[in-house]
Amino acid sequence: MRTFEFTNRLRITLLAGIILGFLCLALTWFSGTDDAYHTRFWSNLLHNSAFFTMIAALATFFLAASITAWAGWYTVFKRVWESMGLFLIVGFCLMAFLGLSTYLGWNHLYHWNDPASVEIDTILQGKAGFLNKGWYFFGTLVIVGAWVFFALRFRSLSVSEEEQGADDDFKVHRKTRVYAAAFLPVFGFSMCAMVWLWIMSVDAHWYSTLFAWYTGASAFVSMICLTILILQYLRGKGYYENVTTEHMHDLGKLLFAFSIFWTYLWFSQYMLIWYANVGEETGYFYTRINDYPVLFYGNLIINFILPFFILMRNDTKRKMGSLGFVAVIVLFGHWVDYFQMIKPGVDHTAHEVSMLHEGGHDAHTKHIGHDDHDHGSHDTAHAHDDYGHDAHSDHGHDAHGDHGHGHGGFKMGTTIPGFLEVGTFIGFLSLFLFFVFSALGRASLTSAHDPYIEESVHHHV
Repeated sequence: MRTFEFTNRLRITLLAGIILGFLCLALTWFSGTDDAYHTRFWSNLLHNSAFFTMIAALATFFLAASITAWAGWYTVFKRVWESMGLFLIVGFCLMAFLGLSTYLGWNHLYHWNDPASVEIDTILQGKAGFLNKGWYFFGTLVIVGAWVFFALRFRSLSVSEEEQGADDDFKVHRKTRVYAAAFLPVFGFSMCAMVWLWIMSVDAHWYSTLFAWYTGASAFVSMICLTILILQYLRGKGYYENVTTEHMHDLGKLLFAFSIFWTYLWFSQYMLIWYANVGEETGYFYTRINDYPVLFYGNLIINFILPFFILMRNDTKRKMGSLGFVAVIVLFGHWVDYFQMIKPGVDHTAHEVSMLHEGGHDAHTKHIGHDDHDHGSHDTAHAHDDYGHDAHSDHGHDAHGDHGHGHGGFKMGTTIPGFLEVGTFIGFLSLFLFFVFSALGRASLTSAHDPYIEESVHHHV
């Protein structure tokens, strides 16, 4: 069977992208507004590491789900998902480094990781059993390590099936099904824990039972976008002759359907928090609507309205130009979605921690609007958000005070992504593609002895 040739030209192009990303990330160390905490650097590292690690995890998850469901349509290009899943090895290293930096106190991404803040905050004390540096570091090692194990097993069993040739009993494939069925509940529960730790806990007082689903849906749509773009590139280079318009149509339907599903989760989370009007929850959206309106409303336009109206027509999902255009825009849109999840909370934490360490206990207590007796009680008619301001007052102030965007006005790289953020994204994307194409070059592009290969080759929508 044919294998992918990782040409020097492609290799050099992706290496150039990786170097660009590294330089942009390094420059954020010196370009942030808080030299003491280097918040822009650490938040960019967290943003991109979590985003691409989740894409790799969702590729492995969907591969396992398809195997368990006895699906066959994807078989002809399943090596792409296997290769994307192997990026979890890199993701493990990235998140382990972030976990170590959190454990050793090198970064100030999380409010709950500052002992002085926890000492005077009853809410953080109540969550300390889960939100602590030990859980963050060792939980990441164990859980992401388990994801890596399953991704490697799927890959090795797939390659083993190819090397052993035809097997009337399909022993290798039956073994793969066992691992796939085992991985689904493992990932389903552990993914929530990782999302809560890595992303949701940057807003330490806030919580949402829908957040893990929402974040996972965002990563899944991004994974489908990358699958479409990788397959279009490979088909353009003469590979995957058996990947037809029918397969691309199915991927287009997944992109269309899960963009709607993502929007359903977005609206459900927003609507329930708006309707309940609980101060502990409303601060999250209040801050983003008032301080980050371009990102907040742009998020819906890019990730819902655009794919919905372009891909609604059946024939649009069969046009490679339209499908590729939507995939590029939506991939970037969900990267911005992760940006919006992370940056406001991290910016707030840096501000709160610096106030506490520079102004002392009294200044911090006055600012956050709590005392030792009313941390857990919030009147819905006069609710305080996580940032210590009346979420429903008529003072005309935003959730961060009088400064407009965030703490201290507009901040490039926090209020909106700057050139360095986009450059870092290009670098991580290049790293992801470099790893995927390297993995594709180490095995045949199509598994000729998969029991569903004939169904996939002759797949018709």
